[in-house]
Amino acid sequence: MRKSGILLHPTSLPGEWGIGELGRWAYRFVDFLVESGLQLWQILPLGPAGSGHSPYQAYSSVAFNPMLISLESLVDQGWLSSEDLEEPPDFPESSVNFEAVIPFKWTLIKKAAERFFQNDSDPLRPGFQEFCERQKFWLDPFAEFAALKELNSNGTWTGWKVETVSDDRNVLNHKFIQFEAFREWGLLKDYCNDRGIQIIGDLPIFVAHDSADVWANPELFDLDRGGRPRCIAGVPPDYFSATGQCWGNPLYRWDVMKQTGYRWWIERIQVMLQQVDIIRLDHFRGFEKYWEIPSGSETAIGGRWVQGPGYHFFGVLSETLGKLPFIAEDLGYITPEVHALRDRCGLPGMRVLHFAFGDESADDPHKPFNYIRNCVAYTGTHDNNTTAGWFAGGDRAHADDEIERALRYMDAGERDAVWGLIRVLLASVADKAVIPMQDVLGLGAEARMNTPATIEGNWRWRMRPDQLNSEIASRLYALNRIYGRLP
Repeated sequence: MRKSGILLHPTSLPGEWGIGELGRWAYRFVDFLVESGLQLWQILPLGPAGSGHSPYQAYSSVAFNPMLISLESLVDQGWLSSEDLEEPPDFPESSVNFEAVIPFKWTLIKKAAERFFQNDSDPLRPGFQEFCERQKFWLDPFAEFAALKELNSNGTWTGWKVETVSDDRNVLNHKFIQFEAFREWGLLKDYCNDRGIQIIGDLPIFVAHDSADVWANPELFDLDRGGRPRCIAGVPPDYFSATGQCWGNPLYRWDVMKQTGYRWWIERIQVMLQQVDIIRLDHFRGFEKYWEIPSGSETAIGGRWVQGPGYHFFGVLSETLGKLPFIAEDLGYITPEVHALRDRCGLPGMRVLHFAFGDESADDPHKPFNYIRNCVAYTGTHDNNTTAGWFAGGDRAHADDEIERALRYMDAGERDAVWGLIRVLLASVADKAVIPMQDVLGLGAEARMNTPATIEGNWRWRMRPDQLNSEIASRLYALNRIYGRLP
């Protein structure tokens, strides 16, 4: 079935409390998807964002970002009062001020946790106990890690002075916070699925060094005796950076993981499949070969390719989990071996229109006439500029030539360029087509979600309430009808 959808991280939803939440605006967005004839909602990783507020540097590969918890839901459950929400900071409407949002929401979320434990007869107590038991394998170490991180002024675990938790209540509070985040997300996912909307989640191949995963399982990662990475992950020079990208994530000891039957991976994916319907495997090429950079390097130029786990890894996953609902993020420096692994696993890859017009090459896989049905096509991803910003040229070399080729391909003028590219996308043979919300709204570079190889100013864009309107929904619905992508 041909489907289309929107790429929008929940933190970018509108709302009153400075950051997108899993409350009424999330449900309103799902209604917008239905009204538009869309069937897919793609998100970024849902974990508690770490360095640079990046969802790809989360404190846990499994836990939820507490900032997504709906304050209004906490009031509805009786854990907060309406008075608790009076006089919030003056939050900007079109961006997330993390520096103001995080302390504001943490104070209220912790207050809600305290009130939950003060009431022994709270109707959600049995659900909380069941959640703690079912998710024990990751929840216990994460809650302890989160409590210890607080005790150590949020420092990186390799420098902690306090290494034991003396107050179990703080650990319990973190378990409750995860329970509530999972509960709210579960209700929202049910609302999506009941209306024919599938959620595409995002699974980063690597995890942050400063995470419960590495702290609790150091034997699975390539660390020195002090717990620091001996080498780090990244990519060589590419479309986004002439010096490559140093991500800073520790690398896996795939030999040790293989001996365990990849248990850590299987448990991670099992939890994620409770949260989403389809999983985008970020940096899929790293499962074939990954770029190893010596720790302390200022650029990624001096790295080297190292053999990944290959098909054996996916074979074990398939034997344990059954059919794998994965999308392979096969962008960047891709070799025939990566394509062979993707195809042997039967996974759809990705196509991006922003990459299609760099030259006149007729065999470029990103040119729409080369698309196959078993792929997921995008105007751009969270790492690209917005389409309006892309057409504006930015700082790309040869941008004018690129834009001219795109306009000539669409047979459109610059005024209609953004929706022209959306039309090309939806008209393509790709079974799945996904559009960043910023493109649907026609927003420029100021609404870009992330600029690779940079740290500051990313992940902050938010949609205004008035931008979620029926006029845009009608326009999308009409295109979905024309190109056979309606339910």
